[in-house]
Amino acid sequence: MENYPAPARARVAAMTADAAAAPDRTVAFQGAPGANSHIAAMTAFPDGLPLPCFSFEDAIDAVREGRADCAMIPIENSLHGRVADIHFLLPESGLVITGEHFMPIRYSLMAQAGTTIDAVREAVSHPQALGQCRDWLRTRGIRPVSYPDTAGAAALVAEEGKPGQAAIAPEMAAGLYGLEVIARGLEDADHNMTRFVVLARGAPAEADLGGPCMTTLVFEVRNVPAALYKAMGGFATNGINMTKLESYQRGGSFAATEFYCDVDGRPDDPALGRALEELAFHTKWMRVLGTYPQARARGD
Repeated sequence: MENYPAPARARVAAMTADAAAAPDRTVAFQGAPGANSHIAAMTAFPDGLPLPCFSFEDAIDAVREGRADCAMIPIENSLHGRVADIHFLLPESGLVITGEHFMPIRYSLMAQAGTTIDAVREAVSHPQALGQCRDWLRTRGIRPVSYPDTAGAAALVAEEGKPGQAAIAPEMAAGLYGLEVIARGLEDADHNMTRFVVLARGAPAEADLGGPCMTTLVFEVRNVPAALYKAMGGFATNGINMTKLESYQRGGSFAATEFYCDVDGRPDDPALGRALEELAFHTKWMRVLGTYPQARARGD
C-alpha cells in the first residue's frame, strides 16, 4: 500500500478490509480506486468487492492465495494494442481464463481546482492511456509522463499539487481525489475499447459454457522453415475461426517465437479438437489458458 500516493491509501485500506471479510466475493484489479479496471470489475461483478492491487502480479497473487475469487485484467485495447507483460504473466500465473468483458474507455484531463487547460504542461497517466490520447496531447503540446495506473496518477496530482501538472484518468477518479475535470473525451477515436479477461483458480462450470465460447492458448513453434504455416494448417482445414494471433519473444534469444491465440469454440468440439491435435504435433509445446463464454460475437 505504501506504493500508492497518499490520497489513495485510505480508500485502498478500506477496500482491502472489506475484501478480506468476504474473499469469495472479491475481484482483484490492478490500479488505484477509480481506475478503468476498477470500473470494469464493478460493471462485470455488480455484487463483487473490488480489491485494488498495485501491480498485475499482485492481482494475480491475490487470486492464487485465495484472497480474491477472481481478477479482472486488461489484455488489449482497440487503439493501443496489447497490454504490456500480460502475455508473459498469463501462462505463468497458474490461473484459468473464465470470462471476458469489453468496456468503452473514456478519459478526462483533471487537475487542481482552478487550473486551466492552457496552463497544463504535463499529463501523468498509465502508458496505455497516454498512447490512447497521443494525438490529443501532441496537438496541445502537453508532455506525457508515465505512471503505473490512471487513477493512481490522479491521486499523485492531488498529492503533489504541482503547477502545470494534470492527470489523464476516468472521470470517476476526479471525484475520488478532489480534482477538477478540465477536459473530456481525450481518446483519439470514439471506438476506444478495452478487452478484459477474468482469471480464476478453476475453470467455469460446464453449465456456463452452453453458448458460443472462446478458447485462448499459447504455443511455441519449432525453429524450422514454415513452422507457423504448418502449425496453423489444422485451423484452416477444420474451419476454425481464429480471432487473434500475436507473436512475442521470451528470453532474448530471438529464436524461440511464442504465440498467443484466440479461437472460436471449445476443445471438446470435434473440429477444434482436431485442430489442436494437429497444432500440438507441429509445436514444441502448447497450453490452453482457458475456455469461456463469449462476451460479444466475433466475425461478421
